[in-house]
Amino acid sequence: MNTPRTPPTLPSLSAQDALVALMVAVSVSDESIKTSELVTIERIVNHLPVFGGFDLDRIKTISQTVFDLLEEEDGLDALFGLVRAALPERLHETAYALACDVAASDGHLRETELRFLEEIRYELDIDRLHGAAIERGARARHMPL
Repeated sequence: MNTPRTPPTLPSLSAQDALVALMVAVSVSDESIKTSELVTIERIVNHLPVFGGFDLDRIKTISQTVFDLLEEEDGLDALFGLVRAALPERLHETAYALACDVAASDGHLRETELRFLEEIRYELDIDRLHGAAIERGARARHMPL
């Protein structure tokens, strides 16, 4: 007799946790995490005012939560649900900008990363024109010589 699988208990995230979760998720969206992406996440967390008072040790826990969720059948939907619940609307464009910076940090945007960014835009209801401006800014910041 098969017993139904109990869905995992989802953690609640702070707004800062949600920002980190999206950055980690975009990093793994192409099924590999590059050093440049990890360095970008660390740099962002260390320097942006939105992360004031954030405990850097949380990055590992949040990353593991993202990895666990993405292993589940509906994990991406669950992740976006957690992010939307944690992020005030005024930080939606910030979240998208940070995700774009991580995606652009290695100098190559892969199709899977582009699709994931499109999904973030949709899930966070980012205006298409605002999204294009954010994307262009990320591209400009991470342009190689």
